[in-house]
Amino acid sequence: MSTTVTTRPAVSVAGLRKTFGTKTVLDGIDLSVTEGTVFALLGPNGAGKTTMVRILATLLDADGGSVRVAGHDLVREAEAVRAAIGLTGQFAAVDKLLTVRENLRLMADLNRLGRTEGRRRVDRLIERFDLTESASKPVSLLSGGQQRRVDLAMTLVGNPRLIFLDEPTTGLDPRSRYEMWQIVRELVAEGVTVFLTTQYLEEADQLADRIAVLDHGRIVAEGTPDELKRQIPGGHLVLRFAEPGALRTAAAVLNVTSRDDSALTLQVPSDGDIASLRAVLSTLDGVHVAPDHLTIHTPDLDDVFFAFTGNPAGSALEETR
Repeated sequence: MSTTVTTRPAVSVAGLRKTFGTKTVLDGIDLSVTEGTVFALLGPNGAGKTTMVRILATLLDADGGSVRVAGHDLVREAEAVRAAIGLTGQFAAVDKLLTVRENLRLMADLNRLGRTEGRRRVDRLIERFDLTESASKPVSLLSGGQQRRVDLAMTLVGNPRLIFLDEPTTGLDPRSRYEMWQIVRELVAEGVTVFLTTQYLEEADQLADRIAVLDHGRIVAEGTPDELKRQIPGGHLVLRFAEPGALRTAAAVLNVTSRDDSALTLQVPSDGDIASLRAVLSTLDGVHVAPDHLTIHTPDLDDVFFAFTGNPAGSALEETR
């Protein structure tokens, strides 16, 4: 596994614009994706996520702006860009009439790997993706999760250093989704860069080093998952006390936003970090009171999504464009 830390951009976008007729889909996008990281692009239905991926993967021309992918200019060096990247869409792009091995060998031939190197790489990918028992079966007989593994394995035949995963776990059951997450983590540990779009906010939270939220053609928020959550108000502590006297004493010295005398609980604003937690406990210690139980509640990516787009997270379905 690679342990090299780099700050070089795998993707660099400045002023990217795209319109379809009178509709502006991307309106001056700026972003940078660091090599060897996972970058997640979130946004509601119609925000432009798939359009962005299609442009970065050289499948669609932009109307303006400058883009460099894997160190190459997207327009002047499109062939070099295509040689450096892999793309897996939200639906497995495999030939279901062919076997797993035949699909992978076809991709090896398209990448002009040569017979010996091609077979070696195919065998290695079959083993890596736990497809040995299925290698001689037509893809049509595999489960949805296995088909997605075949699709990603095909993407890796050409050994890309940058992979675009456009809704990679759509339709998968939780176990298959988790297995895909593990594969993504392994790829990044080896130095591969992953550009991810997803409708599952937990997926972005689990995998992404940085997240950008796209809405109405613009990036409306960007940062690490924790940075984005800290921008959203509503974090708090719930303190439960053993008896009413302790509750009353604590309520007199804390900034209480909610009090439940029957449950002996207080709610106190907090961003969930160590400093704010220590401050609350120090205040209580000063009046010789300690909570019987304490729970930290912090905003999640659903809160972030709603705050920045005005849409509930469940509407973050991939658009047709």
